[in-house]
Amino acid sequence: AETASAKLYKSSVDARRDICFVNSVYIAMKDPAKERRLAEKHQNVRLYEPGALSFTQGKERLRGDVYVAGFGPAGMFCALTLCEFGYRPVVLERGADMDSRIRAVEGFWAGGALDPSTNVQFGEGGAGTFSDGKLTTRIGDPLCSRVLERLVEFGAPEDILTQAKPHIGTDKLRRVVKNLRSRVLELGGEVRFLSPLENLELHSGRVDSIRVNGADIPCGVLALAVGHSARDTFRMLYGRGLEMTQKPFAVGVRIEHKQADVNLAQYGKKYCCSRYLGAADYKLAEHLDGGRSVYTFCMCPGGTVVAATSLEGHVVTNGMSGFARDKENANAAVLVNVDERDFGSAHPLAGIEFQEKLEKKAFALGGGTYFAPVQKVGDFLAGRGTLRLGAVKPSYKPGVMPADFRELFDAPLYKALQEGIRRMGRKLRGFAADDAVLTAVESRSSSPVRIVRGADYMSNIHGVYPAGEGAGYAGGITSAAADGVKLAAAICGIG
Repeated sequence: AETASAKLYKSSVDARRDICFVNSVYIAMKDPAKERRLAEKHQNVRLYEPGALSFTQGKERLRGDVYVAGFGPAGMFCALTLCEFGYRPVVLERGADMDSRIRAVEGFWAGGALDPSTNVQFGEGGAGTFSDGKLTTRIGDPLCSRVLERLVEFGAPEDILTQAKPHIGTDKLRRVVKNLRSRVLELGGEVRFLSPLENLELHSGRVDSIRVNGADIPCGVLALAVGHSARDTFRMLYGRGLEMTQKPFAVGVRIEHKQADVNLAQYGKKYCCSRYLGAADYKLAEHLDGGRSVYTFCMCPGGTVVAATSLEGHVVTNGMSGFARDKENANAAVLVNVDERDFGSAHPLAGIEFQEKLEKKAFALGGGTYFAPVQKVGDFLAGRGTLRLGAVKPSYKPGVMPADFRELFDAPLYKALQEGIRRMGRKLRGFAADDAVLTAVESRSSSPVRIVRGADYMSNIHGVYPAGEGAGYAGGITSAAADGVKLAAAICGIG
């Protein structure tokens, strides 16, 4: 009688001892004073007071048209928010629309030519489109809940609102992206595909025009949401005087196991085949001497390792899962942090050059045909090359080539990955199994640069606003989308 309403907040699985579901619920009581007393008395009860999400629109007109470079999570939510504030932004996406992009990517995976403009990195939806569609984030921002609600509005499964580890899956995420684009168009925005940002023209420290497909266009405000792989754009922007710094990032490999073995290791024999638990995941980290850390990232249960390069003559890997997570293998990135000691330079773009060096090596080790080099974990730990694979069959397409990763990684990184995998094998049974497969190279887990911006979200060039993962201010779909909303609010605040 004292409860006014109740609903599920979050649901998760605790597999540390006896497997159980852990549910948190929202309960609203008729007497707010009783809510406060309960929260003070019981440690598992917390008073929920949602923050108000309100932005104030400026009173002066912008000096020119608003452009958004990039249509990944940050660019999409920036453009959507601008439209909802009454602006008419023009989105410039260097890649193709979703349907054309899917055809280009699947053609490349089938052995066709790489399209440098439209691939796993570039095109509608950004790099996250070909992923597991994870929506977890470590930032405690109330906007993240709002982002999830908007994704459901555009077609994401409603249970992402209550899962402790929500994911959409690459198959369902594609529909969400197309629906969001339709909303931007309905509200008066414009999305131009195959329209790369080629140059900026400045006047008195302010953006004056931009060049797109060889044409110079007047521009008053430019939101930069270009993603972590827009290396040519980073170089152009640096040359135009945009302030940048090196940003810590990590490189490594993709590790694959049979999903059934991961389920067994996490759930045990009694529950490993339970349809209620789904495909098991994991998250592992080891801190080594010398300031190195090795950790798993972007774990994809029941997924595949995918060819993710955007440059000819480079091999890059990533992981991808559908919503059902029903493929034979599980995969995750195993990464080690890199910094100036590995780059050999303090230059802001040195990390990009380091990435490119690794990707070219991987291309050569794979035979120069976009096949990826692979190595069994047992051979990697023993320091010998792989000649034959075992029970775990690599899922990477267009194909793989057995290799010796001592030819890929410098000794400090090779040894760090060795030690990290050994230690992880002591935590998760079977992780360091001889037949588990490593596929290289995972080099684009995050941006290697940060575009410096102030508290007003503006860069040192007036009218240029860096956003999202590519600019160094987010680490996944949800946080990038939230950053795009904040950026739009900052633009509206001066407009």
